[in-house]
Amino acid sequence: MSAVFDLDKQKIKTSFGNASLSYDSAARLQQQVGLHLLNQYAEKGLSGNILDVGCGTGFLTERLLQFASLEAIIALDIAEPMLHRARLRLADHSRVAYVCADAESLPFVDQQFDSIVSNLALQWCNLNSETFSRFKKLVKPGGQLIFSTFGPQTLSELKLAWEAVDDYRHVNDFAVQDDLFQALTQAGSKKIQIETVIYKSAYESVLELMAELKFLGAHNVARDRKRRLTTKAELRKLLAAYPKTSEEPGIFATFEVIYVVVSF
Repeated sequence: MSAVFDLDKQKIKTSFGNASLSYDSAARLQQQVGLHLLNQYAEKGLSGNILDVGCGTGFLTERLLQFASLEAIIALDIAEPMLHRARLRLADHSRVAYVCADAESLPFVDQQFDSIVSNLALQWCNLNSETFSRFKKLVKPGGQLIFSTFGPQTLSELKLAWEAVDDYRHVNDFAVQDDLFQALTQAGSKKIQIETVIYKSAYESVLELMAELKFLGAHNVARDRKRRLTTKAELRKLLAAYPKTSEEPGIFATFEVIYVVVSF
């Protein structure tokens, strides 16, 4: 079974565009995962031409510039305001070019890149064999796709709490590791390395967690999501249903991160 979700791409574009100014202040986990992605899985270095898919405000792009043998980076994002923030961050770096496009419809020629890198962005795509086949075409023979994405345990506590409120889907679906492996295999990947890491983030309250998601632009983007605003009564029910911790005050949220390195 491949990871195919009915995603509202216009909602994704708008949400991240609106969050461009607040994103960095809330992106603690995203930055932690991005550093781990490079330090652990690109330890041999990256060279040549690199495509950074879902660059956001340019945090990972800036770290990619540390590789001396790197020739150029194309920083790509679906939201133009995010690219504007990245341009401001990387104004002194001439090796970076910027492209606004959907990761599922990339405007590049075949074998243009030595590697494709993406940090916690591909969960906003359908990670099936068709998507990975397009990535493979863009990479030169012997090149790599290195990325992180969220797994299905992500925000499991919030999903459980919403189930006590109504039957709508309030939390996005995320790809399963086995499905990713199958899709990559079907796309003709030569070597696949996958590791899953569970992160537990602490918050003073559920409202703090929800505010962070808003600052990140990480809204529910399923087409079958509930369209009306949450009522005060529904919010009280949600807060009451969220799993509590017995050891200390506040709440925790689970984030399952899947790290993937693919050789083509």
